[in-house]
Amino acid sequence: MFGLNGPGKMVGGWRWRRGIHCVASALCVVGLACGSGIARAASNDGKGAYKTGKYRNLFAEAGHSQAEIDAKINAAYQQLFHGDGETQAIYFAAGKNANGPLSYVTDWANHDVRTEGMSYGMMIAVQMNKKEEFDALWNWVMTNMYISDPVHPSYGYFSWSCKTDGTAREETPAPDGEEYFAMSLLFAANRWGSGTGIYDYHAEAERLLRAMRHREVKSGQTKFGPRKVGPEVNEEHAMILFVPGVMEHPFSDPSYHLPAFYELWARWGPEEDREFWARAAEVSREYFVKATNPKTGLAPVYANFDGTPHETRFVQSGEFGYDSWRTPSNWSVDWSWWRKDPEEQVLSDRIQGFFASEGMGKYSPVYTLDGKAQGATPKLTPETDAPIGLVGTNAVASLAAKDKVRAREFVDALWNAPVPSGYSRYYDGMLYMMSLLHASGEFRIWGPK
Repeated sequence: MFGLNGPGKMVGGWRWRRGIHCVASALCVVGLACGSGIARAASNDGKGAYKTGKYRNLFAEAGHSQAEIDAKINAAYQQLFHGDGETQAIYFAAGKNANGPLSYVTDWANHDVRTEGMSYGMMIAVQMNKKEEFDALWNWVMTNMYISDPVHPSYGYFSWSCKTDGTAREETPAPDGEEYFAMSLLFAANRWGSGTGIYDYHAEAERLLRAMRHREVKSGQTKFGPRKVGPEVNEEHAMILFVPGVMEHPFSDPSYHLPAFYELWARWGPEEDREFWARAAEVSREYFVKATNPKTGLAPVYANFDGTPHETRFVQSGEFGYDSWRTPSNWSVDWSWWRKDPEEQVLSDRIQGFFASEGMGKYSPVYTLDGKAQGATPKLTPETDAPIGLVGTNAVASLAAKDKVRAREFVDALWNAPVPSGYSRYYDGMLYMMSLLHASGEFRIWGPK
């Protein structure tokens, strides 16, 4: 989790990150709660890239040559992973241990290492065919973030935030990190083949996926006080939780919903959980509709299981905030890969219509759900006042948008945006890099050979 406005505040033992949603269980209505319906959902391969093997290249559609596109992607990767350490890079080597080299991705603004950034870095590495960087990141994660003590309340998960020297800043997990870890590990297993030990990618992915759903509730002490931690999903609603702590009123985060990934876990994950992930994919598609504003398409940072905003005393909880930037990208990639729910096209048109009305390159990072800006972003570069990570995810929404003329404007905005540097280069940089891969058709499903 990212904290542009600081590292967050502790509440009941949980750190509320990045400044601060889930449908009811009437699933038989859509043919999913009954076992045969779930099986049919998992066997329906849709009409997207999973079925066809074809990925849209929005930059090529906009007239750019493949050589230009490759050069832009490689330049961004080189700057963010191997650029100047003071102003450009977020990836840093950190020595070696018995398992090999170690590296981390740091949130430069908050001087820490987060499971969010490490898992994004691993996903970028597997998509870019950078096995050395992938392994070095995973080694750092397993060395410093993994909770291996069976009596620890977070056993089987990862500390969501550590200092760059590997010291934990909190010993509880953030499920968005676990989701990307699991998916990147499965892609690595399929693209490169699994090794041994921590580099048995497939076994590590399955272990994590099982923990996410089946980890028993554990209570106990951490370095930061008592914690009570359970599964990372809500079984009744088939939804990812914002935190797996046992809470009186649990809730979700719309930007954590990744139906494109869940469909793959319904095919490649542990066999006993495949029906659950097929159900979760359908639930998430409905949840995007329920959680977004019907006029603006904006989703809140936190939401209840019925899609209503989950209000807390922390800023952004019920607003479109930094976490929310990722939500349109999530539904649009799902459309690109699976093409199962046309409502995702409606959502992309809706949110692009809203941001176009704000003015290309002029929008704020935070809004009320009905579209009132909550403060202008600092001027990041001479080229744009808009947060570059949001420029990127709005461009990814073009994968699902039906208004092709307007969608092209968002693709052009991403193409013209500079690689993030300086203070904001962590979160903006990660979203920018992944958005380049999505928009170019280079963020792909790596299936079993």
